[in-house]
Amino acid sequence: MTTPLRLSVLDLIPVRSNQTSSDAIASSIALAQRADELGFSRYWVAEHHNMKAVASTNPAVLIGIVAARTERIRVGSGGVMLPNHAPLVVAEQFAILEAAFPGRIDLGIGRAPGSDPVISSYLRMTGTTSDVDAFPSNVADIRSLMHPEGAALQLQSGQIYELTATPKAASVAELWLLGSSDYSARLAAAQGMPYVFAHHFSGEGTERIMGLYRDNFVPSERLAEPRTFLTLNVSVAATAADAYAAALPQLHQMARLRSGMPLGPLATIEQAAAAEIPPAQQEMVDAMAERWVIDEPTAAAARIRSLVARFGVDEVMVTPGLSAHDSDAPSTSPGRVTALKLLAEQLLA
Repeated sequence: MTTPLRLSVLDLIPVRSNQTSSDAIASSIALAQRADELGFSRYWVAEHHNMKAVASTNPAVLIGIVAARTERIRVGSGGVMLPNHAPLVVAEQFAILEAAFPGRIDLGIGRAPGSDPVISSYLRMTGTTSDVDAFPSNVADIRSLMHPEGAALQLQSGQIYELTATPKAASVAELWLLGSSDYSARLAAAQGMPYVFAHHFSGEGTERIMGLYRDNFVPSERLAEPRTFLTLNVSVAATAADAYAAALPQLHQMARLRSGMPLGPLATIEQAAAAEIPPAQQEMVDAMAERWVIDEPTAAAARIRSLVARFGVDEVMVTPGLSAHDSDAPSTSPGRVTALKLLAEQLLA
């Protein structure tokens, strides 16, 4: 008998060519509600800016929407790109969310800007990247500000100025550090924080980075031992052929992104099937498809369990990278909903 896993979802809120932003958000709310019903552990949203195929721009706002429309699932950010934001603002946003939805909020923090330099400068209105250098102290500040006892600043006059993210916190959002490098793993270990390595980015280096985090972990007030999980891009459908067809629009999109080509909304399944792409991009598509889990339910579950054993985790966060058919209603994403159902049947039973 197999042991049930913990399954979670990372959603970029993709926008298809036949969708408005309202449609995309509606379909993601429905997906979150289904994940909640199926017993998934977390539903995280990302932070990306100025991308025609991604509606996930403001995690705090989206988390409030999703948490209000679900019952028990933890809702969080995967993640807030901290160089774009003042630590106090982030702490206040997530302290308010935790107050509204106690025990259900995760704050995942990343160090990358998550956009190009022009957008980053507009987000911060400074035109510099100095906030990246302040990342460790900003993370520590957020932890202190969200603590029920708050934090204190010593002003130049010598006066102590007390700060709290909310007036009377009864619980605190769970803080995760996200990353794709040695730096993030070492920082999470040093600060005794739960950590997630972005395996879904490239699928390389995960074993080494997770080992680095675990070997250097220092217990903290909130976490006694290392805690991490695996992130995966998945496309699961009734047949392997259907799963590949549904994943192809996103694979094409990623190949265009890595080739420096302009990006538009996500293609439908039919549009991707009819598209012709250059040989160099097709090589990227083929390589990415190998790293994704793209298959029928039984084979997909077997591969996920193999990866779980390899990396020593008990939780997997999936990004359901399936597009939809031309005939599907714009406010729905049937393929993504079905993928979660098939995974839950195989892995949560």
